[in-house]
Amino acid sequence: MSKALIEIKKLTDQELIFIYRDRDKHTIPNLISKLALKKPYVKYSAYVIDHPLVSDPEIIIITDGSKKPLEVLEEVLNEAKIALNNLLKQIEELE
Repeated sequence: MSKALIEIKKLTDQELIFIYRDRDKHTIPNLISKLALKKPYVKYSAYVIDHPLVSDPEIIIITDGSKKPLEVLEEVLNEAKIALNNLLKQIEELE
């Protein structure tokens, strides 16, 4: 498994835009944006990709200012990790 890289394009108290460099162009960016949108303090979250063969997705998180976007990203990644670990445990119990 290769290590994904990120490149911060913009970071303010309310906005984060970063490029996600990985072979997977949709799964992780979509998960991040969907989980972020569930937060009441997130005004906008999405990912944009010009073309999956030649560009990497940009993930955008904009908050209302009550929480910084990097904190939101950390929350979302922790939630995803917990959900995936729970799923793995359930699968292991089936064996």
